[in-house]
Amino acid sequence: MKFNILPRYFWLLTVALTISPATNAQISIRETTAGPATPSFENPPRLVVGIMVDQMRFDYLTRFWTQYGEGGFKRLVGEGFHCRNHHFNYAPTSTGPGHASVYTGTTPSGHGIIGNSWFDKETGTQVYCVGDTVQTSVGTESDAGKHSPHRLQVTTITDQLRLHHQRRSRVIAIALKDRGAVLPGGHLANAAYWYEGGETGNWISSSYYMDSLPDWVATFNESEAAERYRTPWKTLKGINSYAESGLDDVPYESPFQGEEAPVFPHDLPALWDANGNFDILRYSPYGNSLTLDFALEAIEAEELGADIIPDFLSISFSSTDYVGHKFGVNSKEVQDTYLRLDQDLARLLDYLDRKVGEGEYTVFLTADHGAGHVPAYLQDLKVPAGYWDTGQLGTKFRDFVQFRYGNTGIVQAFSNSQVFLDHQVLRSLDLSPREVQETLAAELLRYEGIQEVYTAYQLRNTEYTEGMAAILQNGYHQKRSGDVLIVPAPATPDYSPTGSTHGSPYIYDTHVPLIFFGKGIQKGTLTRRTYIRDIAPTLAVLLGTAFPNGATGLPVSEALK
Repeated sequence: MKFNILPRYFWLLTVALTISPATNAQISIRETTAGPATPSFENPPRLVVGIMVDQMRFDYLTRFWTQYGEGGFKRLVGEGFHCRNHHFNYAPTSTGPGHASVYTGTTPSGHGIIGNSWFDKETGTQVYCVGDTVQTSVGTESDAGKHSPHRLQVTTITDQLRLHHQRRSRVIAIALKDRGAVLPGGHLANAAYWYEGGETGNWISSSYYMDSLPDWVATFNESEAAERYRTPWKTLKGINSYAESGLDDVPYESPFQGEEAPVFPHDLPALWDANGNFDILRYSPYGNSLTLDFALEAIEAEELGADIIPDFLSISFSSTDYVGHKFGVNSKEVQDTYLRLDQDLARLLDYLDRKVGEGEYTVFLTADHGAGHVPAYLQDLKVPAGYWDTGQLGTKFRDFVQFRYGNTGIVQAFSNSQVFLDHQVLRSLDLSPREVQETLAAELLRYEGIQEVYTAYQLRNTEYTEGMAAILQNGYHQKRSGDVLIVPAPATPDYSPTGSTHGSPYIYDTHVPLIFFGKGIQKGTLTRRTYIRDIAPTLAVLLGTAFPNGATGLPVSEALK
């Protein structure tokens, strides 16, 4: 695009003369003839790399800072734009909704991915966020490839990039988890790949994208790349230097099958058969390294970033989530996983410098959710915490429903901390859905471990702008969500007594990193609050594309040159 500076000069001069002769006298020729800055979309990055770190709390960045090297997290922060007060503004904070929200620029209320799985009111069954029985697996005989984005109701920034460039942009999405690849890839991805694990350690896909694996993927699988990580997991540095984490042998962690205690070193080869063969790599930092190996091969084979039409690579590092669930946020295993991820990030940036060209690509790094401390650990420190016994709650709740209405059939399901009512049964009993919702909400609020309760009627008929209600409202989808929504008490999950989990609307689950880096990005730090739905609009402005069609977020304008 070219600009004609001369007409703009005469227009500015005319305006200045019209406004004020005195003002005009103070305007210099240099000021009026200076051309506009070149917009970022006129010379966009050749490649955008979206990095999702599964279950990364914000304070993993600061807590392990002194242990990180110079080329990974520190380079991203030092040379990029760091949003330090970045949050999810909805619940549940889980992997499926997290990946969908980052790439669509909206919340579950708009994109429809209300959980990793949920009770489907139309079929009366539990459905998986990317499950699709219409598809067939590619690269495996199992059902692990029967997935697609068909439940995602709006477009992604990756879709918009493909539409904008008449599908000449290439979009590849990669993750150990199927949902971590399928949802970022959107509806128009050239390919999405995920890890089968098990006895093969292969990368697979779905017939939604292709009929057979490309030669480069088949070659990668045949190279036994995963087999190279069949090695003991020892700490990267001396374990005594991991002062940022708790003790190694504690009752808050879960050992691998066959281990006497959850302590270093973890002898993965000896534990191989008892822990799902190649699946065990998911629960170690090696899963992230293998993901990066595959991603770098994708850049090379697919020639991503090789021309002036922007391409997009989505990488989701899933092992951080598996390790967090198994060992907890205060474990030495989590610290070691992040120190090794830091090395992988440095490896990625070095490769991009060489392959695409320094200053020719853009990266963003964020997370799909955070995580909380192990409640048992907090309890031992006399911090308020506990466990939500949904089994006991369910028995008590069913007894109440039977006593109050004489028919437990009015409750169809309990899913994702939501009560689903059978509206056909309600009609047959001539019961008002609103009144039943309010009665059940009042009863549930009496139970130990429950902090707040909201009804679907409240969320449909009241516009909340702050607080817990607003967070729940952003996660509430009118056609897919339940009738009564429950908020457990802080640090009171429905989970095992070992390892960390997530999903709540509390700040330990909502506060995650956001770093922009590379072409078109300012260097700096921002402390005002930003939201996960702001990422896709920021990228749309950078790339000059339309916003995803359901986007409700705002661009982080401070990050853009």
